[in-house]
Amino acid sequence: MEWFLMSFKKYADFSGRSRRKEYWMFVLFNIIVVLGVAFIGAGIGLQDYIAIPLGLYVLAIIIPSLALAVRRLHDQGKSGWYILVRFIPVIGGVWFLVLMCVDGDSRSNEYGLNPKDPIDNELDDIGIS
Repeated sequence: MEWFLMSFKKYADFSGRSRRKEYWMFVLFNIIVVLGVAFIGAGIGLQDYIAIPLGLYVLAIIIPSLALAVRRLHDQGKSGWYILVRFIPVIGGVWFLVLMCVDGDSRSNEYGLNPKDPIDNELDDIGIS
């Protein structure tokens, strides 16, 4: 839950870097919410109306999802425009999945400090590489 809320604290922040853990915990929480709403709706006999709360939920998370994906790309030293790779038929989704799974740069890059390594971040802050 903490990782999910972290994405909402950075609601429309397209700058900086995000770890794999932050991205995948956000995705996991979204899957749990969507499945929960679907099962609860089906369990109480409202399967015809499930689209309404799910649609509102998708509208609420679309900007944080895009911002998080862009920050995840920044963690690898790639431009946020790589998010458009999703639109390439067939291979785009696979390519994007691979990009989200690849570890980020181990050192600072043009998008910021390494979010995984606080010691490296402190060294960069004082000018030691």
